[in-house]
This record gives sequence, structure tokens and C-alpha cells, in this order.
Amino acid sequence: MEYDERLALFRQTRLNPFDRGEEEDGPQGGKTPPQHEARPELFSGTRIHSSDRTMDLGLAEDHFSRPMGSFVASDIEQLKMAIEECKKLILELPEHSERQKDTVVKLIHLRLKLQELKDPEEDEPNLRMLLEHRFSKEKSKSVKQTCDKCSTIIWGLIQTWYTCTGCYYRCHSKCMNLITKPCVRSKVSHQSEYELSICPEIGLDRQDYRCAECRTPISLRGVPSEARQCDYTGQYYCSTCHWNDTAIVPARVIHNWEFEPRKVCRSSLRYLALMMPRPVLKLKEINPLLFNFVEELVEIRKLRQDILLMKPYFITCKEAMEARLLLQLQDRQHFVENDDMYSLQDLIDISSGRLSCSLTEIHTTFAKHIKLDCERCQAKGFVCELCKEGDILFPFDSHTSVCHDCSAVFHRDCYYDNSTTCPRCARMTDRKQDEEPDVKDV
Repeated sequence: MEYDERLALFRQTRLNPFDRGEEEDGPQGGKTPPQHEARPELFSGTRIHSSDRTMDLGLAEDHFSRPMGSFVASDIEQLKMAIEECKKLILELPEHSERQKDTVVKLIHLRLKLQELKDPEEDEPNLRMLLEHRFSKEKSKSVKQTCDKCSTIIWGLIQTWYTCTGCYYRCHSKCMNLITKPCVRSKVSHQSEYELSICPEIGLDRQDYRCAECRTPISLRGVPSEARQCDYTGQYYCSTCHWNDTAIVPARVIHNWEFEPRKVCRSSLRYLALMMPRPVLKLKEINPLLFNFVEELVEIRKLRQDILLMKPYFITCKEAMEARLLLQLQDRQHFVENDDMYSLQDLIDISSGRLSCSLTEIHTTFAKHIKLDCERCQAKGFVCELCKEGDILFPFDSHTSVCHDCSAVFHRDCYYDNSTTCPRCARMTDRKQDEEPDVKDV
């Protein structure tokens, strides 16, 4: 922790007391006391110089041992008094002086010691339920986060904080009872669909010049609070509900094939993050013309269609089931269920080229098992009944065509040059006609 961060920590803790339910009084007004009134008893022991100061708190010096002449904090009351003395001393010392830096470190140690003695974590439950949020108390003390409620930094060293396991909403323990935003995951569960209009703005007057979420008065002039537009919902929000975060907007992807991140509010950011892997976009209904202009989409659609044709081979093959070949697509389960549903993550990976590479590799592995490695799968191949020449054919081969009625496989050229009906369909029709007189005789 750098010095500026430690000093900022001290200043924030003056406004947000460490002891819950207690108010701390800052230094009383008046002139700054002279430096010779500083309290040297807090700094007995070896002095830490900036050149060799250890950044890991607690390693540079043992502030709580009992050498001769050192300050001893034996109970909570003495620690509170020492903290007050330390805070006053920081204000008295010159800015950015070595002694002030050491005092900030000392203050942090004293607060950590007070936290250990009081053990405040026993008063805070590990799990709290609120507005469909499932808040779990965080154990990390070093990661610096920002509270989604009050928009201030969460200092894990001296503040208890929670994270919702559903939507990852983070907040101080003291801000829990002030939360008014329900968990976004519940919206995803009940309404798994996107807003497909590009930035559907309704205007500030329709919002009564208030934040669309918390109803705080806002205006484009920034008085009393700045109005910030969310590109996903088209509505305006205050600076507490809209942090100028950016995200890829689904409507712009589907209609414009545009992947530039746009500014969105906090609730939209969480909603889009949770919805990203969900296959809820049926492109051929929303924008079928997209396949005419994006070649990568046509390639991916063909690979997905081939994988669906391979699936019956795998679910009837013992070796494929033992090898768990279909689990290679476990992150995109919809690829083995249909060929027309896409997730936003699919479209992002198609645009970047990652999906084409990974899906081509999986397609090659699947085809190798059916055509080369497994004799049972090879036995389920077809011979072109029109030319009766060539190798064994499979429905996913690029040079074949499949009869829509009986699923027989032929060479593509033979199938389209054939002026008669499908030989297999003709046989099935003749067999059915031969069986009908026998039924009448019975």
C-alpha cells in the first residue's frame, strides 16, 4: 500500500469510523498546534525510514510487543485512545513528512489490532438475503473494490463488505439496509430476452427529469446531478447508477454487426454480463439478411448443421459415449440441440474468429471418429445408389446431398442430375404397396 493510499485511507476512516455505531470527533477548529506538541510516546522503538520501509503491514516493526519504553495497548479502551492520539498527530505533522508517513502506518496497525480484539466479524452474518440478492461476506482484505451503493472505495482492511453471488453487486456492510436495487439475476431468470431496439430513448421529460432507477433529480446541465444515458435501455441515470461503464450492445450487433462497447448503466452492465452466454437470439427471424453479408455466420451455421448430423452416430456408439466426445461442446450446449439459436458470446467470438477455429477443430475430431476410428460408425455410412461408385458417404460430407424424405445420402452431382425419384423412396413405396393386399386378405 503506497503512502498516498494510506493517507487516503486515514482520511476516509475519519469520516467513516471503524467502530460500528460510534461517532468519531475530528480535531476541533482553531489553529494547528505547533509541531513540538506531538506525542513522541507513540513512536518508541526503531524508526522506519522511507528507504527501507516494508510495505507489507506488520513486518517492518512489532508495534504490540512490550519492550522497555514502548507504548503497550493492553485493552480496547487503551487502543481507542492510542488511535485518537495517532489521528491528531497525523494532522499536526507536516504534509508528506517521514514522520507523518510512519504515523499513518502506525494508525493502520492500531486499527488492525483493535479489530482483532473486538472481533467484529462475529457480529456480521456470513450470508444475508435482501431484495432477492444473496449476499456473501467477503474474506479478502487486500483487493480494493468500489461500493455499488455509495460509490466509495471499500477498504477491506478495516471494513466489512458483501458480494451478491447472483449478480456480483458489492457494498459495504453499513450500506446493506440502503439498497433499493433488486438482484439482476432474478430478471434474467424471469425475462431472458434482450432489448433489440438501438438506444430506445424516450427523453428526460418522460422520466420526469429523474434517474430511471433511483429517481434522483437529474438534468443534462449537471444540476443537481448529471444525466447519463444508457445505450442499452435508452434511459437516463444519475452518476451513482451510471458509472460510464462500457459493454457491447446486442441490438447494435444484430442490426449493424457493430461490436464497439457503449456506455451503459450499472444494472444494464450486470444484466448483459449474465445474459451473454445464454442462447436467446434467433438470427434467421430477427435479421435473416445478416447471413448475406457476414460470411463467418454462414460458415458457423454449416459447421453446426454438420455437428447435428453427427450427433446420432455418437449417441448410438459405445466408444463415443465412453470418450465423451460431445462434452467438447459443453460450454455451448445449444450447438448439439439446434443450429439457429445464438448467444451474444457466440456472435462476439464469430466476429473475432475464435469460434471458427475452435468449432472447426471439434468438427474435424468428430468426423475422424466416424469415418476412420470407429468401425461401428463406418458401417452406418451410405453408398450412392445413383452411380454406385465412390467411397462410403456420410450426410455431413461437403460433396453429398441428403434426401429430405428418407435421409438417404448421394453424391451431390448425381442427386441433382437425376431426373427420377430417389431409389430408396421408390423401394419403400413399392414395399408399402405390396404389404397393403396382404392386410386386406387378413
